[in-house]
Amino acid sequence: MAVIGIVREPGGESRVAATPATIASLRKLGHEVVVERGAGSDASYPDEAYAAAEATLVEREQAWGSEIVLAITPPDPERIALLADGATFIALLSPALRPDLVESLAQRGITALALDAVPRISRAQSMDVLSSMANIAGYRAVVEAAHEFGRFFTGQVTAAGKVPPAKVLVAGAGVAGLAAIGAASSLGAIVRATDPRPEVADQVTSIGGEYLPVDVAVEKSADGYAKATSEAYDRRAAEIYTEQAADVDIIITTALIPGRAAPRLITASDVAAMKPGSVIVDMAAGQGGNVEGSVAGARTVTANGVIILGYTDLASRLAAQASQLYGTNVANLVALLTPGKDGVLAIDFDDVVQRSVTVVRDGAVTWPPPPVQVAAAPAKATPAAPVEIPAKKSMSAGRKALLIVLGIAALFAVNAFAPAPLPQHFTVLTLSVVIGFYVIGKVHHALHTPLMSVTNAISGVIVVGAMLQITDSNPVVQVIAAIAVLLASINIFGGFAVTRRMLAMFTKGGQK
Repeated sequence: MAVIGIVREPGGESRVAATPATIASLRKLGHEVVVERGAGSDASYPDEAYAAAEATLVEREQAWGSEIVLAITPPDPERIALLADGATFIALLSPALRPDLVESLAQRGITALALDAVPRISRAQSMDVLSSMANIAGYRAVVEAAHEFGRFFTGQVTAAGKVPPAKVLVAGAGVAGLAAIGAASSLGAIVRATDPRPEVADQVTSIGGEYLPVDVAVEKSADGYAKATSEAYDRRAAEIYTEQAADVDIIITTALIPGRAAPRLITASDVAAMKPGSVIVDMAAGQGGNVEGSVAGARTVTANGVIILGYTDLASRLAAQASQLYGTNVANLVALLTPGKDGVLAIDFDDVVQRSVTVVRDGAVTWPPPPVQVAAAPAKATPAAPVEIPAKKSMSAGRKALLIVLGIAALFAVNAFAPAPLPQHFTVLTLSVVIGFYVIGKVHHALHTPLMSVTNAISGVIVVGAMLQITDSNPVVQVIAAIAVLLASINIFGGFAVTRRMLAMFTKGGQK
């Protein structure tokens, strides 16, 4: 049975790597769990809650000396020294940007797993910490922008005048960008978004945003993460950002490229063109920033009154929710590493997920891992042999005339030889079929589905026939005819009412 230690994060980080709810999941895997005192206090998880979840409360050195240590932030040299020999350390490590940290962990002879290196494949979604935290950060970015912005997001018409809706530009439609688009749209803002992947346009539109396309060919990503864009794309995108900066009230940038500094999207001249009181939230400030003039972790006000937020702790500002999602992701990863549920951690390098997140194994650096192909290129479709569809044979004019003559002859034969009142009823039926067919047939096909058109045609025949019979001298016939008219009419009008509702689902609000 391995001992898992949950440590308290350094100042400025309110999240915790496991919550009382996820402690139970770790214990079911056969692990014993110890928690550093006060580890969850900043996230509203008191020590008593961990004790109730059957975790053992310990001091700092004992938690860091566990066989498996779960954390969030990368450790500094002091905390690395607290790790036990041969321990396994799991946290957000940014191995591509911090080779010195990877080397320091390797020198201690431990095994280090980077949660920010989980491959973006379907099987690993339950362990994707980056997506979980980006979702929260994107939402919080809108909350921070709304706090700084001096007006409503939604447009309003009041007795004191009209308030226009805020205009928001979101750069990047990944997980964070989509969360920001959804949050801003739900607050009533006009939201626009850019992204080098044109396939996200439908996602942007579905949550209330407007996709601004950059009409330049872009290389598709094969690993699920954003790729560096071409010079032609950057040039056209810069023009769009310049145009939008002068028009919008709020800009939220989310562009990140794994292993590289954040691309510069908004220039100083773009910021200078924005209206006083406008707000920019640079979610990439911690990796160099998408906005010229943003400062990581700080709030900056430009000379023209534009507020630039470079906060790097957006997810931590929703510490309780972020800790719960982070802890669930970590528990799912530990479950993958404990296949026997016996408290024994076993890393299998034949598993693409385990191989990708392991940056150091028993003191040996294993970063970077082999590339993971998560988006296969579409196979070239082989042209299918042309299928010959036989032409529909239309009825000749002579045959139509013959059928009409036979029908008229049959009608006269029945009227001439059939006993009363059969000729009368037969005539009514014939006329009802003809009139009912043309009454319904003249309705445009867009107004009813094929199934409804058939039932409406039958109901039309019934209505016409019943209306002719309702004047019969027999009271029983009159009652039955009246009931037939009522029921058939309900079917017809109900069918058109349902069809109208169906068509309304495919029309934009306010348009007819």
